[in-house]
Formats: sequence, C-alpha cells, structure tokens
Amino acid sequence: MDQLNMEEKTMTNRERVIASLQHRQPDRVPYNIEFTKDAHRTMAAYYADPEFDRKLGNCLYSADAEPPMREVTPGIFQDEFGIQWNRTIDKDIGVVINTVVTLDTIDHYQFPDPLSPNVYERLDAAPADKNKEDNFVCCGLGFSLFERAWTLAGMENILMWMVAEPERLHRLFDRILEHLLIKVGKICEYDVDMVYFGDDWGQQTGLIMGPQLWREFIKPRLREMYGAVKRNGKYLRIHSCGHVQEIFPDLIELGLDLFNPFQPEVMNPFEMKKSFGDRLCFDGGISTQRTLPFATPAQVREEVKRLLEVVGKNGGYFAAPAHAIPGDATAENIGAMLDVLRNQ
Repeated sequence: MDQLNMEEKTMTNRERVIASLQHRQPDRVPYNIEFTKDAHRTMAAYYADPEFDRKLGNCLYSADAEPPMREVTPGIFQDEFGIQWNRTIDKDIGVVINTVVTLDTIDHYQFPDPLSPNVYERLDAAPADKNKEDNFVCCGLGFSLFERAWTLAGMENILMWMVAEPERLHRLFDRILEHLLIKVGKICEYDVDMVYFGDDWGQQTGLIMGPQLWREFIKPRLREMYGAVKRNGKYLRIHSCGHVQEIFPDLIELGLDLFNPFQPEVMNPFEMKKSFGDRLCFDGGISTQRTLPFATPAQVREEVKRLLEVVGKNGGYFAAPAHAIPGDATAENIGAMLDVLRNQ
C-alpha cells in the first residue's frame, strides 16, 4: 500500500473543503473518489488490499438518508417507495422495472414515512463530534425531485404529463416536495455540514425537458428545497449529469454552493471556471467517458495536474471523476489519477 502514502499535510480535510467552498486557496485541492463495484474490485486487486478505498484521503464523509433496499427476488431490489430495480446488469444502481404511480393515483399513493428511524441509520453512524475536525459530513438525498417523479411514474409519462397533464403533474411534484422538506428538516438536526441532492436533469446535448419546462416544474420547488438547507446554515451540493450549464445562473440564484459532476464531455471545465467560478464551486472534471478508460497513464497525469492548477486556483474546485469510476477504467489510469491527487 506504499503507493497510497500521503505527504505530511498542513490542513485537515475539513479545512480544505471549507476553504474551497469559500473560494479560498487550500494547501491542496480537496478530492473525493467513488467507485462502481467493478472498479472497486479492479483496484482492490491492483493494490492487493480490499480496503484500499479507506486509505485514499477522501475529503467528504458521505451518509445517505435512505434505508437500504431489500432483494425481493435474485437481482431485483425494492426501495422504500415500492420501486423495483433490476441490478443483474447495472449492479450499482439498476434499472426501474415497475410503475407505482399513475395519473389516477397521484393523490392516493402512500409515501413512506420520512421520519422513520431506518432512513437515518447512516447519519446515526456518521463521525462523532470528537472526530469532526477532520470530517466534513455530507448527507445525500438521491433521486430527489424529478428523478423521484419518473421512478414512481415512468420517464415517458412524466415528460408527456409536463405538456398534457400539467395540473396533475404539479400535484405529484408538490407531494414529493412535501416529503423531501420533512427529510431535510430532520437531516439538518444532525451535525452535518452539507446536504446533497441527486436529480439528473441533463443528457449529453441539453436538458431532458428543456429550460422552459425545467423552470416551470423544477425550479420553484428547488427554491424551497435549497432554501430549507441554507436557512439551517448548511452548505448545498447537487448532482445532475449532462449538459445543464444553461441553468447555472438559475442555480447560483437559488444559492447553490457545489455542482457535481462537472462532466468534461459536455462542458469545458476551464470555460466553466472562467464564467462561473467566482460564484459556484465545481466537483468532478476528470473524464470517465474518455480519459480513465482510454488514455495512457501519462495523459491521465497531465489532465489531472492541469485541472488542479487551473480550475483549482483560488479554491472552488473539488477534484474527482465525473461520476463513480466505471468498470472499463483501467487500473493503471486510476492509479495514475490517485497518485497525482494524493501527492499535490
């Protein structure tokens, strides 16, 4: 495990994170690396250490406010909403295979209890105050609003209802929002530093629903969600894959601190830093579609070093792959990336 040894640090991870969020230059750019199951298995073999990921020096301690799914049949998992996920191919997230809400059941669908103790088990296990000086705790709410709607009712239905059944769709979004706001209030009672919403709005060429419908259905509810976080004095991080930079001004207006995943395939990290870097922090930037699977280790090192030097200047940047590292990334390239990040 000598390859993962770090130089002596002058700031704690927590201090690095806060400096970066405040657009101040930390001693080294904070980073946070996540792996798919296949990539984790690859690197465990590469380092001959099944717990290598515990020694990476990640700067965020993440705890999701979601109970674990249960396996109902081999490879099929069900979440607390009754949504079933086929994980026989995608073992990390899965593919939704059922529909639990229709137009006729929007007002009658029974949401799970947002205050159930099993929702907060991972938060209960977060670092105690005595360890807080080196732990910046981030609590995640995945599949929060748009994603929750389409997992309940189907992507095609949600997109059609935006045009054909807007009144009833607004009601579904309102019910999801009510559920989320209760969860946010409970999360903010914990000693967490940041709340993280997952909600993919983008594809490779733009917003899935377009900016007009995003501003009609999504933005007003984000204002309430994000406002609840900020009123409780927490930092705000979101995740949305895809080409979504046309709404960066909206997200800045809503008080966003940290945007993830910062995909270089759909947005130029250096241009984004130049245009928005004084008002918005970015998390990601290392290509998972091109660099980690297909580049050479030397090219990986060059790309990561340039991101640290240019995008990381004056804070506001968290170095990371643009998503959890996929299974087709090579061990040598992942190792090269980690070597640069850990030896800044």
